[in-house]
Amino acid sequence: MADEEGVRLQKVLSQAGVASRRVAERMITDGRVKVDGRVVKELGTRVDPTVAEIRVDGARVVLDDTLMYLAINKPRGMHSTMSDDRGRPCVGDLVEHRVRGNKKLFHVGRLDVDTEGLLLLTNDGELAHRLMHPSYEVPKTYVATVVGTVPRGLGKRLRAGVELEDGPAHVDDFAVVDTVPGKTLVRVTLHEGRNRIVRRMLAAVDFPVQELVRTDIATVSLGDQRPGSIRVLSRKEVGELYQAVGL
Repeated sequence: MADEEGVRLQKVLSQAGVASRRVAERMITDGRVKVDGRVVKELGTRVDPTVAEIRVDGARVVLDDTLMYLAINKPRGMHSTMSDDRGRPCVGDLVEHRVRGNKKLFHVGRLDVDTEGLLLLTNDGELAHRLMHPSYEVPKTYVATVVGTVPRGLGKRLRAGVELEDGPAHVDDFAVVDTVPGKTLVRVTLHEGRNRIVRRMLAAVDFPVQELVRTDIATVSLGDQRPGSIRVLSRKEVGELYQAVGL
């Protein structure tokens, strides 16, 4: 774990953007920092940042500065792909103009062309793989505009599950957000990743979707990001994604 030829732990934490060196020292002495699974309280501890696994309050600290983690608000009408051989607008077009070295970036999951909202881009292959793998059950939240007035029992029905052509599907959470004449705004959370799953589930219960926006992936939220905008995830957000998939 410790390496006499390595870098002082508080300096590593400071350089990773966790906290100032003084605050990092307090984190260490308070027992909030683990290196390779063991709590470290000694300020003289040195580590090799290229191989050490460091966690603060249980969240992993990403030390590799070549790794990139981005959140994009994919506009409606844009394809989720990084390139399109038919010249259709795609996420890669946005990234190419704003992010250097984007060729190694890839999207985490997809949104269909008619759906707006949160898409994660990264070159961290292991994290991306786990976020997309169904066994990790990463929740995703959508806000949908549906036709008509939603009855009180619809959430219970969707939580119990509906039968689709490729098998049953259910939501983890469902709530009515707002109602206007002839339309209802609903919030749906689920960990399914099948193609157009939210649209198909709501259509199956006779509430076809008019507009759909993905607002959250795990603990990362779209917030007030405008369509087409890109932002870098915070260290906290990246750490929470690692926690969500057991890294």
